[in-house]
Amino acid sequence: MEDSAKTPDFNEQFERLYEQYADDVLRMAYFYLADRQKAEDVCQDVFIKLYTRGEVIAPGREKAWLLRVTVNCCRDLWRSAWLKRVVLGAPSLEIMPAQEESMEQREEKAELMRAIHKLPAPFREAILLHYYQGLGISEIAQMLNLPEGTISSRLSRARKKLESLLKEEATGE
Repeated sequence: MEDSAKTPDFNEQFERLYEQYADDVLRMAYFYLADRQKAEDVCQDVFIKLYTRGEVIAPGREKAWLLRVTVNCCRDLWRSAWLKRVVLGAPSLEIMPAQEESMEQREEKAELMRAIHKLPAPFREAILLHYYQGLGISEIAQMLNLPEGTISSRLSRARKKLESLLKEEATGE
């Protein structure tokens, strides 16, 4: 659809969604990819896809649509051979710390994020959507077109795997 053919409702929705959810999209992409520049690229791609879609999204489904597109864009990037060579060889994960965090709190968050990035993609997605985006199991299931039991199982397995990874890191194994 050409720009001139976009309806005022669509343009208003696009601007509102960008204002309301651009930070969430950027944060989700950043947590998924652990690279600020790539996260910004994904954020831009997500909103370009929304704009070129040219249709108003059903009220109440906007955040789920945006985050689903974000996850899909991140998956595409993650799967590319170039990214696997570069990111998997990266020595550390940059964390955007809150201003009032202690050095110890920052290190704990860094350890947690390193562990999250070691999880298989389905577990990592479940953790990020549930704990970092605050989505419920039913919302995640709907977003990813999976049964709620699958999401619950992924979260449970991801927590166990995270616990194991953090114990390994703490003991230096």
